[in-house]
Amino acid sequence: MANIQVTGVTKAYGTKKLFEDVNVSFSEGRRYGLTGPNGAGKSTFMKILAGELEPDTGTVSRPKRTSVLKQDQYAYEDVRVLDVVMMGNKPLWEAMQEKEKLLSLPEIGEAEGVRLGELEMIIAEEDGYTAEADAGDLLIGLGIPIEDHDRQMRELQGGLKLRVLLAQAIFGKPEALLLDEPTNNLDLDSIRWLERHLENYQGVLITISHDRHFLNAVCTHIADIDYNTIIVYTGGYDDMVMAKSQIRARVEAENAEKQKKIAQLQDFIARFSAGTRASQVQSRKKQIEKLQLSDLKRSNIERPFIKFEQKRPSGKQTLTIEGLTKRWPDKTICENFDALVLRGEKVAIIGRSGVGKTTMCKMLVGDLEPDAGKITWGHEASVGYLAQDHRESIPDNTTAAAWLHSFDEKATNEEVRGLLGRMLFKGEEGLKPTHALSGGEGVRLVFAKLMLTKDNVLVLDEPTNHLDLESIVALGDALERYEGTCFVVSHDRELISGFATRIWAFTENGLIDFKGGYEEFLEKYGDQAPAAKGKR
Repeated sequence: MANIQVTGVTKAYGTKKLFEDVNVSFSEGRRYGLTGPNGAGKSTFMKILAGELEPDTGTVSRPKRTSVLKQDQYAYEDVRVLDVVMMGNKPLWEAMQEKEKLLSLPEIGEAEGVRLGELEMIIAEEDGYTAEADAGDLLIGLGIPIEDHDRQMRELQGGLKLRVLLAQAIFGKPEALLLDEPTNNLDLDSIRWLERHLENYQGVLITISHDRHFLNAVCTHIADIDYNTIIVYTGGYDDMVMAKSQIRARVEAENAEKQKKIAQLQDFIARFSAGTRASQVQSRKKQIEKLQLSDLKRSNIERPFIKFEQKRPSGKQTLTIEGLTKRWPDKTICENFDALVLRGEKVAIIGRSGVGKTTMCKMLVGDLEPDAGKITWGHEASVGYLAQDHRESIPDNTTAAAWLHSFDEKATNEEVRGLLGRMLFKGEEGLKPTHALSGGEGVRLVFAKLMLTKDNVLVLDEPTNHLDLESIVALGDALERYEGTCFVVSHDRELISGFATRIWAFTENGLIDFKGGYEEFLEKYGDQAPAAKGKR
């Protein structure tokens, strides 16, 4: 059986213990989502599973053919794209390379001939004669056009290189497949293809993802890192959240009932301990000893409290776009695009990678001029912006609290600390230098800024980048409750389905302005319906 068995694994960094004495088995034919908040140790645990990192204690046994999604997109710069994919099947690739080397000899002797025969058998067993076609099919499914297949890796954009590495991990029918954030840099078409592909995978799959829809669609089980251990739940991510909350609620209710009973017994003991009912008092004391409260360890899952408000509403006609045209040398972003956006509308901006979603955001906030046409904001419109490269908007020579304070000098220190606390900057963490912020901390700090400035229009370009699942859920709730107007670029289908009342979709037939929710959009446009992540 191609199982992964984890026995007695402990891992700590300094005084911070990520997990302790973990015993868990991942079984063949099952697909596991590895979840937990930022900093819980998901990527660390994945590296231990892959054999790339040694645990402090314990062992991991894994199938011989365990494939891992590599993260170094520059590792194969001078290698042909198809060859990078085929390298995913190590026995096949080594046999093909050795065969090529033997065939290049000036003379082939008897020993070389025998070896060539052995290599031919290996290549046949590993489906080597269809390997290039199979690799090409994987690349096409992941959105890499045929004309790129014979190019060298260095000729591809970074996002496409990561897709090649994903194809490499999947190639060659591995017995175990370890994928850390496989949907990063994929547009919706490619995510759908990957979901279908993984649903048919027969080995043991373990994946980390911040895409709830992906986890719900693909996973048969969730392995959740919490309470310094790993607990396996049956079903997808939503099933795990429900089961986890039910278990905790049940234990809390049982503890409350026990505490009530203990209080009654203690009251009896206090009243009669000095009297004639000594035997009954002793009986009550024994009952108290038996009523042990169930241990409720503190969960390490924390959800930020995001609430976007408006100082004052904008005019009814919030945004008017007339004849908007923007072209780059290699593509047209939009041509003669017209739109009227009313106060309170919530626009999801979707499309394949590189089609112009970030360009549209930059034109909306005035960071980029259109080639033709006009963008006119309505009366009292106040625009708050989260750029995809949000770190550029946060200077390095200050602290989180000081940067936040600079947007409203009248705000009290208590108000600033309160906002930072809601964004999970606890205690002195608000004094953290901005250059030391992680990606997730940077996004949460910009959210705190938007909560302080209380704009009536939000333009958010890939706000879920760097966020854990809890923060993405909190963001979705905030966008649904927000009374202003928003424009949000995202590839997170659960998020889009929750907040969007209007869709701007970049398609092969131009920019579609669809007035309605995401599910209605999918019904109307079906397989043409795109959504993506990526820069211009």
